[in-house]
Amino acid sequence: MTLEELLEYYRSPGPFTALGRFGAQIDAMSFDPATIAQVVQGLLMHEGWAPAYGVTMLDTRRAEKQLCGAHAMLDCAERLDAGPLCNARPPDRRVVGVCRHFATLFVAIARHKHVPARARCGFANYFEPGKHFDHWVAEYWNAQQQRWTLVDAQVDAVQARIVKPQFDVLDVPRDRFLVAGDAWSMCRGGRADAKTFGVAGTDLWGLTEVFGDVWQDLASLRKIELLPWGWYGLATADGAAERHADFVDRMAQISSRADPRAIDELGRLAADDVRLVVPLTMLSAIEAAEGRA
Repeated sequence: MTLEELLEYYRSPGPFTALGRFGAQIDAMSFDPATIAQVVQGLLMHEGWAPAYGVTMLDTRRAEKQLCGAHAMLDCAERLDAGPLCNARPPDRRVVGVCRHFATLFVAIARHKHVPARARCGFANYFEPGKHFDHWVAEYWNAQQQRWTLVDAQVDAVQARIVKPQFDVLDVPRDRFLVAGDAWSMCRGGRADAKTFGVAGTDLWGLTEVFGDVWQDLASLRKIELLPWGWYGLATADGAAERHADFVDRMAQISSRADPRAIDELGRLAADDVRLVVPLTMLSAIEAAEGRA
């Protein structure tokens, strides 16, 4: 695979990033990362951040975070508010999700605009000092600078006033967001404490969480952006992080590089190794739930 072949691969949608009938509205937009991020932020509400917007999260709305596909998210957004997608909804009429939804919707819009993009799963160290929070961001190919650029499409002006990031969230430094493979290698190599890696507001911390994110990132690199709790393959086996550490090391290197050779290798391995296979039953269940079966 050449670089251009890799970029062409990430220009096209995967199972969760096709926009369907909403594509016509996206056609009218130019691809500008700031504009696309604002559109995404105007459509989605992170359930954990709702109080910052003065929103009391109703239990009946929490099920929206189970939506996987960009089309399903936009369909829900339309039911909540029939205005054009480019019009920001009031916070209480935005689709409830988590960081993965922001990253995936940004990627879906970028791909529709023929910009190579992919969602990345890993850990952000800018939400709380000394902590690496499980997080998702988008990554698009900056043609002008000839590099992949990380975008945190979740952090808007409201969140920025609280988090106070000392960098541009439209170009997140690689040492502020660690893709899962980098996080794994740092923890395994003693350059980071695995106990500082985990899910905010839970007791899910440690190397197992880093391991799970490696598998989520590998799936996303194959354009299968699973929900954060949608673990699969080896990630579902008890004690797998320790028993298969050498294999995870190899997969972490693929996640870290994510270049043409790495994606080629991932494709070959995923075709033959059940430890890397996202079950068809899982994908079929998602499609059925979102009316795409």
